[in-house]
Amino acid sequence: MASAEAVRATVEAARAAGPREGEGRRALITGLRGFTGSYLARELAAAGYRVFGTVLPGGADEVFSADVFATDIFPADLLERAAVAGVVEQVRPDVAVHLAGIACVAHGDAEQIYRVNVAATRNLLEALAASPHPPSSVLLASSANIYGNAQAGLIDESVAPRPANDYAVSKLAMEYMASLWMDRLPIVIARPFNYTGVGQSDSFLLPKIVSHFRRGALCIELGNLAIARDFSDVRMVAGSYRRLLAAAPAGQVFNVCSGRSHSLESVLRMMEEIAGYRIEVRVNPALVRANEVLTLAGDNTRLAATIGALAPVPLADTLRWMYES
Repeated sequence: MASAEAVRATVEAARAAGPREGEGRRALITGLRGFTGSYLARELAAAGYRVFGTVLPGGADEVFSADVFATDIFPADLLERAAVAGVVEQVRPDVAVHLAGIACVAHGDAEQIYRVNVAATRNLLEALAASPHPPSSVLLASSANIYGNAQAGLIDESVAPRPANDYAVSKLAMEYMASLWMDRLPIVIARPFNYTGVGQSDSFLLPKIVSHFRRGALCIELGNLAIARDFSDVRMVAGSYRRLLAAAPAGQVFNVCSGRSHSLESVLRMMEEIAGYRIEVRVNPALVRANEVLTLAGDNTRLAATIGALAPVPLADTLRWMYES
């Protein structure tokens, strides 16, 4: 993740460039200290927003780059309705982005997945709908995992959901629940495909691979080698979220993706070229998940038509950034 000094410099340069879309506006990010939240905070601050965020009470005291921009950081468990309502009452956000949630497909507690990804989201929507200062846009982060093992080549938003695990079902349930609030709130749903970058946990596939090469490991244990994913750079995802907030296409759903999938084998070849050596790959059956989604590749046509031309970062460039950070 970028240093606080570098991030400040980016924001100051943006301020010097002239009027910005978020000038004088307040943005609330739930899950501020999560992987995506820190990049989105930087993106919104550079666009002129005054950034506020929620963090889970009792979390790590580590200072994240996002904190540079957050005028106020609110420890709040989104499963507590009163706490959520209190945050919204104090912030009175002009825009809100809901990132907080269980983000790992392999999370072992199914009950917690549903409570956090559905009930907590409802608490937030309830609080925003009751606010005397209604937001102009509310972006909910869903997931392309809802498509499951779809048979389409490039998956667009019209493809019928076929969730294949509890995480995906919880995200689809969140979308259905959110539809109950669309007559009261300008809700936009983002379905990001896989994305990565500096600062993502090694429990995710690409950071795990990069970390092995960074420390010069001779072998790596992986799960299903047949998977292929549409990988994006977290900075592109954060930029897309900001532009969706500005466009405010209420009631619509958007794939956020590069439009191209990469096999696990091709990722390993890229890293071997970056690091300058070959690594031995061992398949660990314990890492092969049941109901594994084999291929996910997204169609970003609707997104580009709404926010303008996209400039996906080549995956090799993202991997090199992670390796050299």
